[in-house]
Amino acid sequence: MIPFEKLTAPTRLYINGEYQDAAGGARFDNINPATGQSLGEVAKGSAADIDRAVKAARAAFEADSWAGMAASDRERLLHRFADLIEQNTDALAALETYDTGKPFGDARKIDLPLSVQALRYYAGWPTKLRGETVPVRGPFHTYTLREPIGVIGQIVPWNFPLFMAVMKLAPALAAGNTVVLKPAEQTPLTALYLGNLINQAGFPPGVVNIVSGIGTEAGEALITHPDVDKIAFTGSTRTGQHIMRQAAGTLKRISLELGGKSPHIIFGDADLKSAMRAIGAAIFYNQGEVCIAGSRLFVEKPLYEQALEAASQAAARMKVGDPFAEDTRVGALVSEQHWKRVDEYVKLGVSEGATVVAGGGPADVGGRGFFYQPTVLAGVSNSMRVAQEEIFGPVLSVIPFEDEAEVLSLANDTQFGLAAGLWTQNVGKAHRVARAIKAGTVYINAYGVLDAAVPFGGYKMSGLGRENGEEGIAMYTELKAVWTGLK
Repeated sequence: MIPFEKLTAPTRLYINGEYQDAAGGARFDNINPATGQSLGEVAKGSAADIDRAVKAARAAFEADSWAGMAASDRERLLHRFADLIEQNTDALAALETYDTGKPFGDARKIDLPLSVQALRYYAGWPTKLRGETVPVRGPFHTYTLREPIGVIGQIVPWNFPLFMAVMKLAPALAAGNTVVLKPAEQTPLTALYLGNLINQAGFPPGVVNIVSGIGTEAGEALITHPDVDKIAFTGSTRTGQHIMRQAAGTLKRISLELGGKSPHIIFGDADLKSAMRAIGAAIFYNQGEVCIAGSRLFVEKPLYEQALEAASQAAARMKVGDPFAEDTRVGALVSEQHWKRVDEYVKLGVSEGATVVAGGGPADVGGRGFFYQPTVLAGVSNSMRVAQEEIFGPVLSVIPFEDEAEVLSLANDTQFGLAAGLWTQNVGKAHRVARAIKAGTVYINAYGVLDAAVPFGGYKMSGLGRENGEEGIAMYTELKAVWTGLK
């Protein structure tokens, strides 16, 4: 465990290559969810600070210091950025743990490698972005160009603050855009720390700007700023809807990765050992604060009792405790407000007729912090609010089904469509069900795997656009057609 005071975490805004105070010196308290105590104050960005950051990003974009840089040089700087993140793994993982309450082992072994992988993947793209020549009628030479959009506003959530920040920065920068990044108000530290690494990597001033602050102030100023060309957001569906409405005034490009209520299906012919082992990780990993969490477990009736027992045992095995302890599997929920919200949903489920078979309330970890027991609910119908609304906590609803037709109807009976998982040894059924489920990602005999090369995003109210892969960088470009008359 690295003492917090030894991490020398920046707490000021990062604008135009420098750390700066917020307008008027405004600051806000940053709480450690594992203790409920303050980690200190962080700069509270306002509309004036967002304006300064946008102006710096616009100046850098118009000066062509980034978009006009040789693609191979952008590639080199992105690789250097990845190197520096890798070299600062322990410090970044510790900051992430203090800020989010997640287990240090998870931050170090999962969040940091995924961040580095995303940067290295997109570091290879600047030299690969190209247009095409198009055969057309008449005496013309016609071709397309992929060009950067301009100034990108990026707003990232609190569940994977560092990974989500890097996941958004990497393709935007690879395409030649400049960025104003707004981290979640609950978890600003690792994003602000990136400013140091960006300077060390040698990025021109203004290419990346990082403004911490409250969503209704700094976030709102970013999405309504007339000189921001695109907003990329990950967070709640409600906020995504608000961003769409606000973006209409200037027709900003938008991409949204929003909520989920993912079905996790176990058919009667599944490899039971593997399927049962996956139940707990699919919902309890990262305290259930995962957009693709397998929060609705559908089990074919002959296996229902066995799966319910496996889920209960998985919940019991998940050690809740100090995020820096090696044996901790479930850390603290991100805030007191969210902790209370999760508990309210469990109580709501019971009032709707569900039965708690594991967990069911706050966890006592030395009388401090926002810890919650991994919880399993039985007797849930798919129409209950606990089965329809995103809880974003370690709460699993287990629901039996009769056959393939019924489970497809139940799985798709939701406003969301982010991810799904299914377990079967029947190859035909596996691919038939994967096609029928309305979700952006479907896992067959696996769950929760991510890779920077694979597109990620949602159907329905789970979002717009795709992150990762070629699709992830394409959404940070404008496509231009050029016609040249040959007579």
